[in-house]
Amino acid sequence: MILGKNFSNLKVILVEPSGPLNVGSVARLCSNFEVDELRIVSPKCDIFSLEAKKMALKGHKFLENCKIFDDLQKAIFDCDLVLASCGRIDVNKNSFFGSSEDIFDWTLSFKKINNLAIIFGREDRGLTNSELLLANKIFNIPTSQNNPSLNLSHAVSIALYELNKSSKRNFDQELKVFNLASSKQIHDSFLEIEELLLKVGYLLKHTSKAKISKFKNFILRANTSMHEVNVLRGIVHQINWFLNNSKRN
Repeated sequence: MILGKNFSNLKVILVEPSGPLNVGSVARLCSNFEVDELRIVSPKCDIFSLEAKKMALKGHKFLENCKIFDDLQKAIFDCDLVLASCGRIDVNKNSFFGSSEDIFDWTLSFKKINNLAIIFGREDRGLTNSELLLANKIFNIPTSQNNPSLNLSHAVSIALYELNKSSKRNFDQELKVFNLASSKQIHDSFLEIEELLLKVGYLLKHTSKAKISKFKNFILRANTSMHEVNVLRGIVHQINWFLNNSKRN
């Protein structure tokens, strides 16, 4: 695989693409960089159109075999590590960003990453804040502040090139075993935490999403392990058990 031994099962995920030419170009890039799978969430164009197929060229198999989902959470259900691209400059100030080069270099600190996904947003407005929170890491591709947004297929090409370039570097460091909590584990945990905090009155319904997002950002920045998330969920389950049983007495 062109992306090196520490990456496997690389999935490129497009969210609501609206241009068949872009989709076809991305399919071609998947072939260029030997991506394992193209996934598309709620496409807003005919991804099997003649326009898309003409742009795909040797990447036509990625169009034919792409998996289509109606929800981003479903598209990343089997992914261990999820990276998201963002070109917007108006995102929440609490969001954690890194340059594409820094984030891809960070992935090299692990011996092996299975099921790596890279998410790219809509051509006109990218990913929403809630969608960005589904990623373990968010990266941007440095461009002019006057015009920071890149064409979708151009962003994909730069990201795959930089990921490929990073994977070929030799770093003099001891590699760690990959044990980060998956984005799905973190997402499911925070659904339970939000429900608990609403139950005990710490959160209010109309502000709960914003407060939980800040807490979730903190957990993502901390590179939380699977074990740590399981401990957190265990605490939540025990508190819920106590609250439910104390009501019966």
